[in-house]
Amino acid sequence: MSITFSDRSVRYRAEIAGNTDDVRAALALRHRVFAEEMGARLHSRTPGLDDEELDDFCDHLVVRDTRSDRIVACSRLLTDTQAARYGRYYSESEFDLDRVLALPGRFLEIGRTCVDPGERGGLVMSSLWTGLADYVSRGGFSYLMGCASIPPGPGGFAIDALCRNIAAHRFGPADLAVISKRQVPRWRRCDRDESGGPPLLQAYLRLGCWVWGDPYWDEDFDCMDVFILLDLARLQQRYEKRFMTLRADATAAREFGRVAGISPVRTRGVI
Repeated sequence: MSITFSDRSVRYRAEIAGNTDDVRAALALRHRVFAEEMGARLHSRTPGLDDEELDDFCDHLVVRDTRSDRIVACSRLLTDTQAARYGRYYSESEFDLDRVLALPGRFLEIGRTCVDPGERGGLVMSSLWTGLADYVSRGGFSYLMGCASIPPGPGGFAIDALCRNIAAHRFGPADLAVISKRQVPRWRRCDRDESGGPPLLQAYLRLGCWVWGDPYWDEDFDCMDVFILLDLARLQQRYEKRFMTLRADATAAREFGRVAGISPVRTRGVI
């Protein structure tokens, strides 16, 4: 049985997929967005699905259109206990996280977030945030983490410009030693920031997350990833109440999305 996080009377309902059909619908949506729309090269076990071994160990947060019963948005959630069974977090395939994961407290990794092209409106994203906030609250997590994906501009990846656009206090402590396992090659870099910062990354920066500015080059998705870590105890005061009450208040969810600047576009990582 799925776990529902929002009022059944609303148009869009956030829940944890509780059966095979709903999980397959989420994987099919990911394939449409990432492979067909974005042109990503997926290493899937099943044609037409974005289906990895890791998916078998995760919870899949989905948003359902209650009128059509369709899955219109999804995000993959990997808890610390699930990661222990799988053997690692997804982020560990891109970054050395030994010191980060030695921090005390529970970790939740978010990834593979996407929204159906015909449903990219504020209500869908609000529902997704409602579900995420409730999942965090129920699980007693200390940290949210994941890989924020940044597409190249026409000239390539503007790494230096990205770092200049992030406030110095938002860069994670150097002693946590988050190290990229594959840096963006020189021939893919450029000086001018032609694409701007992803809206979802900007939203997490407003919440107070740390970001490490040594990106990982993901050839399959043609993007660079930066690792982000949000210490829930460090949530900026003006957002904390909104975030932690989303599960009970749809109006607060919409307001949080508006104030945080969250854009209802596709994103592969957390952000």
